Amino acid sequence: MAKKKVTYRGLEIEELQAKSMDELVKIMPARTRRSLKRGFSEIQKKLLAKVKEARKDLDAGKKIKPIRTECRDMPILPDMVGMEFEVYNGKEFLKFLIEIEMLGQYLGEFSLNRKPVKHSAPGIGATRSSLFVPVK
Repeated sequence: MAKKKVTYRGLEIEELQAKSMDELVKIMPARTRRSLKRGFSEIQKKLLAKVKEARKDLDAGKKIKPIRTECRDMPILPDMVGMEFEVYNGKEFLKFLIEIEMLGQYLGEFSLNRKPVKHSAPGIGATRSSLFVPVK
């Protein structure tokens, strides 16, 4: 059985990596397109430099460490595909692998900074019936 090619908007990863930033901006979602048109901040430029160094090592066949960053507002670009990132969520660095489906989204979307709410039982006095719940 043939392996299915993974594409982003009809383009394979090699084609996306070969495109210039101006061509790439045209196929990104609106929010990312606006962010890229405004240019990169200094922190984002430093992160891009780390990504380019890591990409050279990855292409050379070396094993690379995950890239640690606190830059949650960095859009995911084709150069980042296949790399591991550790993104700070305010408490710890969460590790994840960038895949082609993640293009156009932001690093912060994969490092959640809020826990999902888990309700168990009502607190004492929260309802009329809970007044009579025995305390352990």
